[in-house]
Amino acid sequence: MNIAAGKYIVAVSGGVDSVVLLDMLVGQSKETVLPKLDLVIAHFDHGMRPDSAEDAKFVAGLAESYGLPFEFERVELGADASEDDARAARYDFLKRVQQSHRAVAIITAHHEDDVLETAVINMLRGTGHRGLHSLKSRSEILRPLLHLKKADILECAKAHNLSWREDSTNQDIKFLRNKIRLDVIPKGGAEWRTKMLWHIDKASSLGQKLDSEIDTLLGHAMRSGQARLSRSWFVKLPHALASEVIVALLRRLKVADIDKHLVERLTLQIKTAKPGKKLDIDKLHYVLMTKRSARITNRTTHKTVRV
Repeated sequence: MNIAAGKYIVAVSGGVDSVVLLDMLVGQSKETVLPKLDLVIAHFDHGMRPDSAEDAKFVAGLAESYGLPFEFERVELGADASEDDARAARYDFLKRVQQSHRAVAIITAHHEDDVLETAVINMLRGTGHRGLHSLKSRSEILRPLLHLKKADILECAKAHNLSWREDSTNQDIKFLRNKIRLDVIPKGGAEWRTKMLWHIDKASSLGQKLDSEIDTLLGHAMRSGQARLSRSWFVKLPHALASEVIVALLRRLKVADIDKHLVERLTLQIKTAKPGKKLDIDKLHYVLMTKRSARITNRTTHKTVRV
């Protein structure tokens, strides 16, 4: 593991994956031949199970033993909260911690098994090619363990005599991710796993090229950097291409939750809605429809956004 020098927020749940990640990062920060890391441990308690407070105590103990700053927050999502709600709340916390510490990025312990699980989940949700390769490192979120299997992480933990907490809900198949982890992936076997990882890698490579082309197309379509689309131009696009343009635009706007329903709704309505209609995007933006254009508008200023 070799991460550039700087301050980072390390997401630590207390499970084996994040415990191993933390130990590796601390090892790098002490190694004089590698870049120096300034680490902050962040733990989020979703309030979804009775024993979650013990996880927080455990992670706080890790922070103390390593001599690192500890950031913690608890919310009360409850036992019936969805995986999506839990994820959204967790990343909201991590991003706030990153901003408060002016950290370079957040580091998470996602690994190869997580990549497979996420790809299968997104295939079931119909998220398209991006769903196959959505779990990867980005400038703001680093995932240095993606090349490791879960078995590799467990072996590393045992080799270094590390202790960790087991999340009791990890065996509850009412959660889709757990069902895929415990039932679908094991039944696939080694050959299926290899083929899936190859397809994920291929989709990532092709997706990057497609995103680049679509982004260039979108750039030519907007005037003077304003988020304004010509409706006559947009209507002529094939539906699949128009949808990709909407995704690229939403990404430029940094919309947090881009799902197929939002993309499909905007694609159809921009082509068909009457002038004067406002199309909701998120809390910050809406689309103002005119006869000739679709203008992405700021809810506060009511001015066309520049991207």
